[in-house]
Amino acid sequence: MNSTTAEPVPVAPATGTGVWLHAVVADVDPASLAGIAGIAGAPVRAVAGAGLVAVVADVPLTEYGEEALRRNLEDLGWLERAARAHHAVVDALARTVAVVPARLATVHHDDDRVARVLAERHDTLADTLGRLTDREEWGVKGYVVPGATPRVEEPAGGGGAGAAYLRRRRAQLTAREEGQRIAADAAATVHTALAGHAVAARRHAPQDRRLSGAATAMVLNGAYLVERARVDAFATLARELAERHPELRFELTGPWPPYSFVAEPGAEPAWE
Repeated sequence: MNSTTAEPVPVAPATGTGVWLHAVVADVDPASLAGIAGIAGAPVRAVAGAGLVAVVADVPLTEYGEEALRRNLEDLGWLERAARAHHAVVDALARTVAVVPARLATVHHDDDRVARVLAERHDTLADTLGRLTDREEWGVKGYVVPGATPRVEEPAGGGGAGAAYLRRRRAQLTAREEGQRIAADAAATVHTALAGHAVAARRHAPQDRRLSGAATAMVLNGAYLVERARVDAFATLARELAERHPELRFELTGPWPPYSFVAEPGAEPAWE
């Protein structure tokens, strides 16, 4: 859910509506959608096409039309509310069926256009759903543990206060570089081990501290597609790796909808 695209929607009267795409599934019982609130609080519903089902919600073009949507996507508060509402629907679906999440802010003209897109992209979507069936995304984040890196010792030597200060600074920089190397090596080792117990793995860029909220630097931001039958074994491995690498603090999160695995690297997005 880290990109925003919208199919152009022509300018329409304030009473006009568009169709917000939440996700695509192979099949869904319409009754199971009852009570799920989509974007803008509208109830979600199913649109069938080419043997697939899109889960959508009707939206007013006054807020979700092309021009209005472009403005709203610049509003961080609006964007956060929309992302949360979009995720809530995808997450609810992912708990029971394989799901291809739609990109945030994908708006179509009407149900007919949605059905045509399902037909146009049937093969890609069907293949993706097959690959995601009975699998979950789990995340592992690793943070540097203060004090687990080499300690700085007072360098010996003469030369007065200025020379002593330079020696201390050189030793501190050396220790910092060594600590960063140790943390990076540990993160790579852990990711490789976890990836070996997953169907697929992605190593995302570490989050900035302002985003992660952590007091120390993140050095691992991994996502792993795991067979549901092997989730317990995967979690056990994550705990064992945390014990082997006290230089890092780990967070295991999930299950998540498969945001990291809806398209293979270098391939076209499964949905836009």
